[in-house]
This record gives sequence, structure tokens and C-alpha cells, in this order.
Amino acid sequence: MKRTIFDGDHDLFRSSVRGFIEREIKPHHDHWVAERIVPREAWLKAGAQGLLCMSAPEEYGGAGVEDFRYPAILAEELQRANCTGPGFGIHSNIVAPYIIRYGTAEQKKRWVPGMISGDTILAIGMTEPDAGSDLGAIRTSAIEDGDNYVVNGAKAFVTNAVNADVIIVSCVTDPEKGQWGISLLAIERGTEGLQVGPPLAKVGWHAQDTAQVFLNDVVVPQGNVIGKPGQGTFLMGKELNQERLLIAVSALAASRAALDWTIAYCKERQAFGQPIGTFQNSRFLLAEMETEVTIGQTFLDRCVMEWNAGSLRADEVAMAKWWATDLQQRTIDRCVQLHGGYGYMAEYPIAQAWLDMRWTPIGGGTNEIMKEMIGRMMGF
Repeated sequence: MKRTIFDGDHDLFRSSVRGFIEREIKPHHDHWVAERIVPREAWLKAGAQGLLCMSAPEEYGGAGVEDFRYPAILAEELQRANCTGPGFGIHSNIVAPYIIRYGTAEQKKRWVPGMISGDTILAIGMTEPDAGSDLGAIRTSAIEDGDNYVVNGAKAFVTNAVNADVIIVSCVTDPEKGQWGISLLAIERGTEGLQVGPPLAKVGWHAQDTAQVFLNDVVVPQGNVIGKPGQGTFLMGKELNQERLLIAVSALAASRAALDWTIAYCKERQAFGQPIGTFQNSRFLLAEMETEVTIGQTFLDRCVMEWNAGSLRADEVAMAKWWATDLQQRTIDRCVQLHGGYGYMAEYPIAQAWLDMRWTPIGGGTNEIMKEMIGRMMGF
């Protein structure tokens, strides 16, 4: 089914992104996977190509493009190429909006030009060793001390952390107010007491430098507060919707890519003198997946357009996130089965996709939390 949400400009952008991935990412990806980190040079090349922080205002060197179809195209093309890194989407579409939308003029002047060029890499620390989807359970504290805050605590699973020049950290600034006493502080590389651990040994998504962040008496100027003190939970609640939609787009694209690889494999692989795709079981599985992915894509495309129009509700974002990531699990698992023994071999892209897929029902808020949100919007 032909997708109708893109115009000629989007097609040109997709072609440019595809070429960039083939030149600058794909040839190096295996090395990045082994090292569990992407070199900063790749970020600078992406910045020069105009792939970072496209929504940033023109006055800071950005394109000023508030069209979610562009980051969606970048996410889709990375999945098509089976590339889990670099973490451009986290930088541009998950962390950057906090600064672009809620930062002060001074903060924007200080950080946004580098965010666009790739000189300033962003990360965000929400999850803690004992606090995940429940943002109100965080324990990292920020205590006022004159014109500064003194921050103590730890953050877990912070992607882009090793490379990061600025990490936005959620902290408790007013414990008496519970979740409404949480603030967001931007902490810069080199700040005394900020310690970033080595890249973590994850199951998948190896070409991203996910690490633990430790904060020991870190002195942060009050001028580094994002938004206003106490707005952290509110801002995270708003911006997590874009993260979840991006996860959904990426998950659906991963399903499409895996299915395309599997269709090609089932046409080439022979068993009992005929292509394995001609057996009824294989043909039925492929037909089911083609139908499900097509329906899912139709729904996601509608969500993207409603997001652009500002009319997509939080519960609809939750639907998209859990449905697309759940579909990804089913699709890729069945694709591995159709590959047979080769589906378990690391050199086949489907095997790596199988490892990478397990993160998406967890990240951005677990799918159980998504269902809870949907149920509450239904009145339960």
C-alpha cells in the first residue's frame, strides 16, 4: 500500500539520509558495535549534513522545521540499514526539545549551535537504579546552595552518556512536594563530581554508548535549570510523548525491514526442491505479517500527521507505542523462525534485529504503563 504522508521534499530528504547512512554509518557500524560507542566524528558529519536538531530555530543555525516526518524518515532509514547507532534521535528529538522549547535565551545561545553542528552531544538521565517508569520515585537530590544546586545521586541506562557534553538530569529540589518537586538540571561535561561509567554490556543496540552516571556533590548553577524549578515532572510528561512516538515509528520500521529481508530469503532458500516461501505455512506466516505491518503503518502514519497538527492525544501515543513495539516482537520472532538455523547466526541481519527488538517494549515507559495510561483515559 502506497504511503501518502510524504511529499517531494520528504522524498529528497530520505534519499539524502539513505546516502549518508551508506557512506558514513554502514561501513563503520560493525566496529561501533564492537566498541559500544560511536566516534564524535560521525556526529560532526551528521551535523554538516543537516541531520541534527532540525527543529532548532534559524537564529541559532537550525532549519526551524517542526515536521515530525523528517525525524521519522531518519529513524526508518536507520532501521532499514539495520543500524542501531548513532543515537541521533535521542539527541535531536528526545533531549534537544527540552532546551529548544523551555531553555532560556542564554542556554540556547550557549548550547543550541553546537547541538546542530554535532559539537555538543546531548543525553538525558531519568531512570535510576531503583526508579524506572515511576518518575515520582527518583531519589537524586539537588539542594540549593546560594546561586547553585549541589546534586547527589545516580542515573541508570543513560544513552549517549559517554560522548555527552550536556546531560539533563531529573532531580528532587523540593522533597515536600513529591513528584511536583522535581526539576531538570543541565550538567556539562567536566563538571567536578560528575562521573560517567563505561559503556554498558547490553543485549542489543550495541552501537550506542549507554552508561551509568554518578553525581557526587556536583555543583550546578541555578542558571542551568531547564524551565522552572519544580516543572520537571510536567515537562517530562509532555516530552515523553514525542519519545514514545519515535520509538513506535522505529519499531514499525524495524518490522518492515525484517519482513522484507525474510521475503527475499524465502524466495531464495530452497527446501525439498522448491523455495521455502511456497510452502503453505511459510506463505501464511508471510501473508499475516504483511497484513499486520501494513495496517500498523497506516495507523502510525495517521499518528504522525495528527502529531504534526497538534491533535494526537497522549493515550493515542501510548497505543502507538505499545502496539508497534508488540508487533515488532511478533514479526521479528517469526522472521527468525522462517530463516531457520541461519536466523540464529550473528552475521545475518535478522539475528541482530532479534536482539535489538527486546528494548522497545521497555524504553520510553514500559508497555504495561502504556496500557495503564490507555485504561485511565477510558475512565477506569
